[in-house]
Amino acid sequence: MKQFLISAMVFLSTSLALASETITVGVKGMVCAFCAQGIEKKFMAQPEVAKIEVSLANKFVKINFKDGKRLSNDKISEILKDAGYESKFE
Repeated sequence: MKQFLISAMVFLSTSLALASETITVGVKGMVCAFCAQGIEKKFMAQPEVAKIEVSLANKFVKINFKDGKRLSNDKISEILKDAGYESKFE
């Protein structure tokens, strides 16, 4: 039983360490579904991004990164700026 508990703890700590990171960023200037679609396309082109959720109603993007990967805040801002929008980190 003791060995099982130790194995379970090691597995859980390893799983948490490898868990993908998620960040939510506000987007200024996003006003239509076409805007949201363009932002989604720009982020999905990044090799670090696993999934993206764009909320037009709430004006944010939620970026899920692949395990062990991440984009810097500067890179996220640059991608949004190149697409014509302004980022707002919370």
